[in-house]
Amino acid sequence: MELDERNYLYFLFILPVVVVLFLINLYWKRKKQREFGDLELLQRLSPERSVFKPVLKLIVMLLALAALIMGLVNPKIGTKVETVKREGIDIVFAMDVSKSMLCEDVAPSRLEKSKQIVSQIINQLGSDRIGIVAYAGSAFPVLPITTDYSVAKMFMQNMGPGLVSSQGTSLDEAIKLSGTYFDDKSKTSKLLILISDGEDHSEGAEAAAEEAKKMGIKIITIGLGTERGGTIPLKRNGIVESYQRDNSGEVVITKLNEAGLTTIAKITGGGYVNGNNTKAVLEYVKNTLDKIQKTEFEATEMADFQSQFQWFLGIAFVLLYMDIFFLERKTRWVKKLNLFNENK
Repeated sequence: MELDERNYLYFLFILPVVVVLFLINLYWKRKKQREFGDLELLQRLSPERSVFKPVLKLIVMLLALAALIMGLVNPKIGTKVETVKREGIDIVFAMDVSKSMLCEDVAPSRLEKSKQIVSQIINQLGSDRIGIVAYAGSAFPVLPITTDYSVAKMFMQNMGPGLVSSQGTSLDEAIKLSGTYFDDKSKTSKLLILISDGEDHSEGAEAAAEEAKKMGIKIITIGLGTERGGTIPLKRNGIVESYQRDNSGEVVITKLNEAGLTTIAKITGGGYVNGNNTKAVLEYVKNTLDKIQKTEFEATEMADFQSQFQWFLGIAFVLLYMDIFFLERKTRWVKKLNLFNENK
């Protein structure tokens, strides 16, 4: 998992800790000096010792630490905006978020497995545009067509059964909503990747697939689950409290329905692949994409950001280098100015 560079900002809490340690050390020194003898006498015995220099060294060290931390954060500044032309296809991921997808007959669960598969498919895409639809008993638009893959992954990770109020699995609603993501006037190839356990609780999935075919949409269906099936755990804070039950009080057993998913895919000239084998899914999708004709998208404006960490690291090293030459005795020319009333 990649570490967000902004997390390094928490290291700034080190600075007040350093100040507190400095004050504690200063208090301890003063206490020991009082135990040793008269403070005024000690000052006379060490007339070259500066009161301000230790504070100056502390300030320089704090600034150096702050600069190092900002270097780790790596601030970025937009330097230019350029026009980029992309070539690819439009892809919509329709992801089943019904409660049956919480079944753990596929590790870690059908839903988490589907997220892993979609994330890895996105990783192997080039310049294609993608969108995301979530569905259960009804369909819900999650992310419109975009080329920002990182945003797509972020939205996808927050998807779950709570996103759609109506439970069940309505494949026809998912196909219909996904169809609205594509531009009818565009000549760009259209691909719908539908991920589900295939337990369709609605009617009309095949009719919706026929309409998708007329729109030039090819559908790939990915099935998750096993024929044996499993229960649907209901968890709170990661702990199983109970299992989903039907109206008669019996524990629900949810199973993979490959037949329905296969039929939908074949209607549009697409294909079905079992999602339990991630490698097989990725290879199948890649082979399919290689065969689909790519078209050039409309010019897109993209901001090019440049890292600025080197400036902060440079400042930090200069300050640390200066700190070496800051001795705790008084500087002669500063001593003559007597800025801090050190001469009595």
